[in-house]
Amino acid sequence: MQVERTGLYPGTFDPITLGHYDIIKRAAKLVDTLVIGVAMNPGKNPLFSVAERCNMVEKMIVEFPDTNFVVKPFNNLLMHFAEECNASVIIRGLRAVSDFEYEFQMVGMNRRLNSEIETVFLMASDQHQFIASSLVKEIAFLNGDITKFVSKSTAIEIVERVEMLNAAKK
Repeated sequence: MQVERTGLYPGTFDPITLGHYDIIKRAAKLVDTLVIGVAMNPGKNPLFSVAERCNMVEKMIVEFPDTNFVVKPFNNLLMHFAEECNASVIIRGLRAVSDFEYEFQMVGMNRRLNSEIETVFLMASDQHQFIASSLVKEIAFLNGDITKFVSKSTAIEIVERVEMLNAAKK
């Protein structure tokens, strides 16, 4: 009997980008169920609420009808959330060496918290290595074109939010 493998792909996803989407598509091939954990993380001063970010992720993953996805917000320690999800693997995307250094430290700490949960790194595809949510937001605030970096529905939500915030400043 084969054991079902649950993977967890955590992130802030503020906003979800095509780079995140690429990792989701590839991670889905490795597990039976992929939990996409949307971190509340108020310290990052998110542009969107956790509910809005979960909604953006759900809109993006509807293109995978044959894959078992679950989108869940979380506000606790990653390893505790992974345990709650019965995840046997945490999936992390890497764009550059600087990502690896941070993730390397996190894996060490996480292994001390629960050595039964493995971490798997997926390198960003070459066309997505430079995409960062923070850069997408910066481009949007400066009236640049973000459609090459996020889905159409996400781009609309970002532009609307930026326009609303800019109007509030005036």
